[in-house]
Amino acid sequence: MASVQRSASSGSDGGDPRFAVDERKRKRMLSNRESARRSRMKKQKQMEDLTNETSRLQMANNQLVQSINVKEQAYVAIESANNILRAQVMELTDRLRSLNSVLQIIEEVSGFSVDIPEIPDPLMNPWQLHHQMQPIVASADMFLS
Repeated sequence: MASVQRSASSGSDGGDPRFAVDERKRKRMLSNRESARRSRMKKQKQMEDLTNETSRLQMANNQLVQSINVKEQAYVAIESANNILRAQVMELTDRLRSLNSVLQIIEEVSGFSVDIPEIPDPLMNPWQLHHQMQPIVASADMFLS
C-alpha cells in the first residue's frame, strides 16, 4: 500500500518531467506578462510626463511670444515718436538758422551788436549737451511789430 501511495504522490508532486517543464513555462509566461504590464505602465507614465512637459513648454512659449509682441509694439510706438521728435528738431534747427540769418542782417544794417548763439548739432552727440537746453520761443508775430 505504501508503494501505491508513493506512486500516486510522486505523480502529483510533478515527478513527471513534462509537468515540470510545463510549470516552468507557465511561470515564465506569467513573469513575462507581468514584466510587459510593468513596461507598458512605465511607457504610459513616460508618455504622460512628456505630454505634460510639452503642454508646459507650449504655454511658456506662448507667453514669451506675447511678451515679444507687446515689446515690439512698444518699440514701434517709441521709434515712431522718436522719428517725429527728430523731424521736429531738424525743423526747429532750420528755423533757428533762419532766425540767426535775420539777426545777422539786422546787425549789419542797423550797426547794433546782436548776440547770435551758435547752433549745436544735437543729432551728432545728443548725450553731450554742453549747456542746459532751454525752450526756443519763436513766432512770426515777434517780427511783425
